[in-house]
Amino acid sequence: MSGKALERKLNKKDGTLNLSKASFIDVLIVIWIVFLCLTCILPFAHLLAKSLSSFRAVVSNEVILWPIEITISNYLRVINSSIMIPQMWYTVQLTVATTVAGLIVNAFAAYPLSKRYLPGRYPLTMFFMITMYFNAGLIPTYVHYSRMGLIDTPWVLILPLAFSAYNMLIMRTFFMNSIPEELEDAAHVDGASHYRIFAQIWCPLSLPVYATIALWIAVQRWNTYGDALWFTTTRALQPLQLFLFRLVRSQTESFDIDPTVAVELFAPEGLQAAAIMFTTIPILLVYPFLQRFFVKGVTLGSVKG
Repeated sequence: MSGKALERKLNKKDGTLNLSKASFIDVLIVIWIVFLCLTCILPFAHLLAKSLSSFRAVVSNEVILWPIEITISNYLRVINSSIMIPQMWYTVQLTVATTVAGLIVNAFAAYPLSKRYLPGRYPLTMFFMITMYFNAGLIPTYVHYSRMGLIDTPWVLILPLAFSAYNMLIMRTFFMNSIPEELEDAAHVDGASHYRIFAQIWCPLSLPVYATIALWIAVQRWNTYGDALWFTTTRALQPLQLFLFRLVRSQTESFDIDPTVAVELFAPEGLQAAAIMFTTIPILLVYPFLQRFFVKGVTLGSVKG
């Protein structure tokens, strides 16, 4: 649709779409977007309703999208659990450490690769891009981590997720397209080093892309439990998502876990829903603070044609 055609379909007063002049394709697009939104909202609403409903209403399958016999007993059991609160705090620390490390590592890799005068810039970029499509596999990765002494340590959950070729390329593109080279030239004339230019010019001007990458890394670390399942055995080193994974599957499968926590991990559906909501809300609270940077960072960090 051309810009003029779209403009004619917009209401002149408030800029809203005039449905009487919208084409059949426009209506289909709106219906599809609404459908996609519902696929995200309805499961969340169903879990929220279950978490606030009584045990009787949940086991009798009466709860759909609205809580029945509202109670907060499930949340009280989650809060009073000897597992959830300590692991929540540990997972928050793990997420913050991974995010900070990720920003530092990706920025230090993206900054030199954004310089057009860097020798071998394109081969180095392709070298990093290969890691986006190929990996060694689980067994070689485990052997590699074991030889580095990372197995069953917090570092095995931080360092592998700190660097991402995709995040680095987003930063590199942002540096190349959004920050004028004249600023660097002027700083060099004044005698500034690359470290000073990066710290005093690039970093303050790159807050949108930093916020974007930080949100991506934080969400990835918060939702990931596979690495903890494979590379850790100590309970205190395992993030909250791994306990949630076991909690959700505990009613259908048996696990070789510590008998002292088996009772806490075995729970009805209402308690499972409360635990899921308990682990989801913190990461949702972060997004509003980064939203304005997030949208701008994705837009400016995209490849310009």
